[in-house]
Amino acid sequence: MKTINNSEDQDLQNFFSEMKAEDSTMEAPQFPKIRKSNSWRLIPLGIAATLALFAWFFSGDKAIRTLDHDVIIITLEAGQNNELQFKIEATTELESWDSPTSSLLTDF
Repeated sequence: MKTINNSEDQDLQNFFSEMKAEDSTMEAPQFPKIRKSNSWRLIPLGIAATLALFAWFFSGDKAIRTLDHDVIIITLEAGQNNELQFKIEATTELESWDSPTSSLLTDF
């Protein structure tokens, strides 16, 4: 689409041509050169670490461990008249374990 040359168009053209002339005299600042990343050197290290973790996590069936020492089980039980009593047991096997917060699930 052609426009009719009028004084406003000429003023705008002169203004922008002056701006272009000013910009062409200015020098762009020097930017530091971008160093190439050496991350490709870390790829073999990452692969080796991943393989080591897989070997550690999936290394065969582990034998069931038995306790080499006694386990002391301390329980707090409510006796008659709601008094609290400590019950202390020593064993080499831990047959069951109750979470300290398991009563919260059953009380409410």
